[in-house]
Amino acid sequence: MSLVPVLAADDLAAGSAVRIIVEDREVCIARTEDGTVHAIDDVCTHGEVSLAEGDVLGCTVECWLHGSAFDLRNGEPTTPPAFEPVEVYACEERDGQIFVDVAG
Repeated sequence: MSLVPVLAADDLAAGSAVRIIVEDREVCIARTEDGTVHAIDDVCTHGEVSLAEGDVLGCTVECWLHGSAFDLRNGEPTTPPAFEPVEVYACEERDGQIFVDVAG
């Protein structure tokens, strides 16, 4: 695993998401209300817009364009109109930083 630091942990509030570029990939970093951090592809598989601009609700992020929601834990769509999952990346929070591995 090749974790790289991408964001200061304090820059990501609970219930929010941000878009970052990691090794030429658009990644949505989201923190759920319980403080857990997740990393997924930032592009909705239906509307092809940024998921980081949507709402973090429970363990999902909802696309602002058509309302598709994606499970942050496995990338699976939980509501239509999206039917294709998004990629999920390993991430962790330590030493005041959020780290992501997009290499797989």
